Amino acid sequence: MKRSEAVAEAAITLLAERGMRGLTHRAVDEAAGLPPGSTSNLARTRAALLELTLSRLTELEERVFAEMMTGGRPALGDLPGQMAKVLQIQLRDHRRTLARYELALEATRRPELRRIYDQAGRRFRDPAVALLTAAGSRDPVRHARQLVAFGEGIMFDAIAGAGSEPSLDELRVAMRELLAGMLDGQPQSSR
Repeated sequence: MKRSEAVAEAAITLLAERGMRGLTHRAVDEAAGLPPGSTSNLARTRAALLELTLSRLTELEERVFAEMMTGGRPALGDLPGQMAKVLQIQLRDHRRTLARYELALEATRRPELRRIYDQAGRRFRDPAVALLTAAGSRDPVRHARQLVAFGEGIMFDAIAGAGSEPSLDELRVAMRELLAGMLDGQPQSSR
């Protein structure tokens, strides 16, 4: 693992465990097992550290979603099942999701981070648009926004809200019902 990845991974863990206040250059050095000053040499300012962390977080989360795409095109096999698996992975490694929530809140106060956060969001919404277009959505842009919001709501409820973690079967049923409404009764696998 490269030093920048080790620093970003440590920052993700600190954000999940301690929140934004617990994220300092010194704390990252300690959590990553690096000599003092290493994080500062890599990311001079707090803004640079947040950007590095968000970039790594986006990279890690993109890997999860990449499984739904084959050769840059959506894999439509069992669409509700695939989406349920992605949600389950995000719920099981909620460290990343908590860190993303911390960064999202911070982005509301830092325009430079907001730009990066919004760009990262497009890297997830654009494939969702492609996926829903391929599945036959009549309004894939709107449906992609709704799909992302639905997934975010499930994750927030299970991780930070009052809900519990839904089972894979519960997630599959929820996705099937959501997609059935979006695709207006159009045929899809595993309905």
